[in-house]
Amino acid sequence: MEKPVLVVMAAGMGSRYGGLKQMDPMDKEGHAILDFSVYDAMLAGFEKVIFIIKKENEAVFKECVGNRIAQKMQVEYAFQELTAIPEGFTVPEGRVKPFGTGHAVLSCKDLIHGPFAVINADDFYGRHAFQMIYDQLSKPKTEDKYQYVMVGYIIENTLTDNGYVARGVCKIDGEGHLVDIHERTRIEKRNGETAYTEDDGTTWVTIPAGSTVSMNMWGFEENLMGELEKRFPVFLEENLEKNPLKCEFFLPFVVQELMEEQKAEVSVLKSEDRWYGVTYKEDKETVMQAIADLKAKNVYPDKLWE
Repeated sequence: MEKPVLVVMAAGMGSRYGGLKQMDPMDKEGHAILDFSVYDAMLAGFEKVIFIIKKENEAVFKECVGNRIAQKMQVEYAFQELTAIPEGFTVPEGRVKPFGTGHAVLSCKDLIHGPFAVINADDFYGRHAFQMIYDQLSKPKTEDKYQYVMVGYIIENTLTDNGYVARGVCKIDGEGHLVDIHERTRIEKRNGETAYTEDDGTTWVTIPAGSTVSMNMWGFEENLMGELEKRFPVFLEENLEKNPLKCEFFLPFVVQELMEEQKAEVSVLKSEDRWYGVTYKEDKETVMQAIADLKAKNVYPDKLWE
């Protein structure tokens, strides 16, 4: 069995944040959030990382992040490009963003040859999460269904005081398996509660306290790539005309479909860690303080890759 590899989605430009936040230093040594995630993954057992980036950012990404990590881990690159869509489709005029997390993961299909974990580059997940997902991916598969895994977080631990966030809100059965997941693209704190809107704030729906959400920390088998390749053109056929500039092919959409078709079973590993991320520039100070506190507790050395 191939050892699990780590896939890091780092192609987003961070429109709400206002820059290439994947490379923004979070300590005086110049480490980005993804440095700490990849370091935690390395300690958990991952030996190889695949960064999904834009081709235009390759040189600066390698200089700022990739080359130093390559001193300790095997590093490969995949490129998520807006124009990488199936034959017969064209990019809508005026569209500048690629087609979401499913499209991102599909871009590294030629580099995946076994189980793999997927994370966002700009989220701090906590060391325990990487150990849980590596251990789960390393287990032999004995079931007929695809055996996937997701690390779930308590929703209150994943919010920012500076605006809204996007999360996959999950329903889990008594055996710890994912029942369904719904991507909510605008969740925020409101009057002491957590709520989401789907109509630009005209109406709000409260999310129960303690609900489990996805932070895009997934564990998959290689077979996901064939499913993404098959389902992406179907998605484009259904959505390009309706929402040409903003429709996104989200990973949770594909996972939900596979569960509904009884093709996949997803084990949910629960983390009680506090999420840290830089959705907005105002979040940076909080993240930097959290990292400083962890260094003070000797969770991380001052220099991760030396």
